[in-house]
Amino acid sequence: MSQYLKSVLGQLEEIILVTRHHWFILLRSILVEGIMILAIAVLVSVAVVELPEYPWLPWLYLLIILPFASLFWDVLKYTNHAFVVTNRRIIQIDGIINKNVTDSSLEKVNDVKMKQSFFGRIFNFGDIEIMTASELGINKFTTIARPIAFKTAMLDAKEKLEVPTQMVQSSPDIPTLI
Repeated sequence: MSQYLKSVLGQLEEIILVTRHHWFILLRSILVEGIMILAIAVLVSVAVVELPEYPWLPWLYLLIILPFASLFWDVLKYTNHAFVVTNRRIIQIDGIINKNVTDSSLEKVNDVKMKQSFFGRIFNFGDIEIMTASELGINKFTTIARPIAFKTAMLDAKEKLEVPTQMVQSSPDIPTLI
């Protein structure tokens, strides 16, 4: 993904922070698939022992491939979904084969709302809503890791982007100085 991320950056655009969904999202998928693997193994084992007259039953162990494939897909989805703050914009990238890139210019960011539950504060995850002046209006990043660092990096980058503009506007015009 880092190669893809570099390819979507503009000239002189620098990455400030990259974060992903919290690892709880991946853990939930791992637990679900682990339970499915265990259930298939137990059910097929019981069926093989209780019904020895069906010699094809051991082939049902191949059903375990399905949860493993699903687990592999979940890991790929997790590793290919990123939230990025650059010195110019906020980018959300997801997709394994087909990529979806959503970005918001820092100049258009009006408000930022961060929401953290009790457990979110303990385990350092939360939701970020970015309200922009664009047509999309709101970008919502749910269950991201390190939401405070993400919000701080975004606001700092926005402030650095606005500083040169403020300096130009506040400088007196040259004829008045002469």
